[in-house]
Amino acid sequence: MAEETKNSKWEGKATAELKTTKADQVWPLLEDFCNIHKWLPTLDTCHYVQGVHGQPGLVRYCATIIKSSSSPSNEVDVKWCHEKLVSLDPVERCLRYEIGENNLGFTGYVAEMKVVEMDVGCMVEWRFVADPMEGMGLEDLCCYMESSLKAMAERMEKELQGATATS
Repeated sequence: MAEETKNSKWEGKATAELKTTKADQVWPLLEDFCNIHKWLPTLDTCHYVQGVHGQPGLVRYCATIIKSSSSPSNEVDVKWCHEKLVSLDPVERCLRYEIGENNLGFTGYVAEMKVVEMDVGCMVEWRFVADPMEGMGLEDLCCYMESSLKAMAERMEKELQGATATS
């Protein structure tokens, strides 16, 4: 789902279902704010920068290393951002964060990730509101979010199934 609002903000939402996993199993993986790289395949690293773990104000550094195949010296380009935890609600299984300093082109980006219980399994929702980005369209950003969230859900479900099998 993607739409441009009247004040030229972008809005989008991605969802992914985990058919064999309960919300209470998925939430601890998502609320561990500085370990998102374990689940998001496009991230190479994520680590603590400042603040108190599990508390609003916590800042994480996320980065992806892009190797240039066209360069003879195999130069790398590091795409990075600082993300600040705005709120964390374990009862609703929901967190909100914003992107601060970055070299990705994001300005005014705020997102919410929520784990919703379903009759069978659960669903993870990822919503955002952001200023338009130069060099990227809203549909491109929404497609990235949709594919990223699907991959995250698959990794989480696989990890949790493996943990259940060894218990």
